[in-house]
Amino acid sequence: MTGSAVAIRPARLADAPGIAAVHVETWRAAYAGIIGDDYLVGLDPAAQTLTWRRWILASGSGDGVLVAEAGGRQGGEIVGFGSVGRRRSVTLPYAGEVYTLYVTVDWQGRGLGRRLLGGLFERLVKAGCESAFLWVLSENPSRFFYEAQAGRPVAKRQEPFNGVLLDETAYAWPDLTGWLAAQTQSSDPPRSPG
Repeated sequence: MTGSAVAIRPARLADAPGIAAVHVETWRAAYAGIIGDDYLVGLDPAAQTLTWRRWILASGSGDGVLVAEAGGRQGGEIVGFGSVGRRRSVTLPYAGEVYTLYVTVDWQGRGLGRRLLGGLFERLVKAGCESAFLWVLSENPSRFFYEAQAGRPVAKRQEPFNGVLLDETAYAWPDLTGWLAAQTQSSDPPRSPG
């Protein structure tokens, strides 16, 4: 199955258990050896479901949660998700912030991350945010995905998490409209000459 068989859409309350399952799976895969095993093993899908229900309920016009749904129809399998909104801190000069972006291991490398990122950026632009950033653990291999999506490393910090300090890197996109236009051009089919 290809990435085109997946619909990117706003999350609904009924998606919360699927989002929670992706959250737990991807954290365990991406952060093994970075975050303590005790924390990763203790991740509770039921608790994550409640958290994601609250996020979905609180979504407004400039923020929210998107899902990648395999099968492209209601009731399909959630295979990725992302959340976005206005920046939570004034330490960086970008209007919007990508809070989360995860795709299940089996669906990585099929373009879903780029499609979700594009959907999140579209949502920010519609809310008047022309720039955005996100924080990623500096040891997380997903940082290469953000670099491939033209994200520029712009800041570093250490954040306490589960009793340890973790190094994080901020990636930024100063021109979301330009990024979206470039994605549209690169996905247009080639035109025949003449």
